[in-house]
Amino acid sequence: MALENKLGLTSSADLAREEERISKKKALELFENGMLGKLKAGSFSALKTIHKYLFDEIYDSAGEIRTVNISKGSFRFAPLMYLEAALANIDKMPQSTFDEIVEKYVEMNIAHPFREGNGRSTRIWLDLIFKTELQKVVDWSKIDKEDYLLAMERSPIKDIEIKHILKAALTDDIDSREVYMKGIDHSYYYEGYATFKAEEL
Repeated sequence: MALENKLGLTSSADLAREEERISKKKALELFENGMLGKLKAGSFSALKTIHKYLFDEIYDSAGEIRTVNISKGSFRFAPLMYLEAALANIDKMPQSTFDEIVEKYVEMNIAHPFREGNGRSTRIWLDLIFKTELQKVVDWSKIDKEDYLLAMERSPIKDIEIKHILKAALTDDIDSREVYMKGIDHSYYYEGYATFKAEEL
């Protein structure tokens, strides 16, 4: 069954296809209209804005904090009762060095604030921090899917792997539409694996 959506789709495969098409189009708009440059890099408010822009045509809950607890495999993301406090703490985390930025990214992944589309919006958010603080972005096409997924899975306990993978893929080609769109394309490549379980509260 598909998540409830504005498109009236009941097939999860159809929804995934439309979600990819629409959110890719919206992600390109975000890059071209200069909106990203007006956001406060590293803030949850910036992530909410990105998520709402990408998914507003698809979900009523776009940009809204999830109302369910979610897990993937044996890993449970931040429990709903602690989510707002976790997001407030992430907002305060420093982000002036590469290590600090990745640590903030790992914490936001653990928070997983939205019901759907966390990975895509959070990777745009991560690149905005890198671009603002270090004048770098990630060339996601240089990152192997399996290496990335395993490193992210282990990152709450040990973040050295994800730091190594992201550092090796940094580029100073920060205004390249091609690099940005390769990242958007790869977002779907990375997320094809995800099966989330939710419990309604």
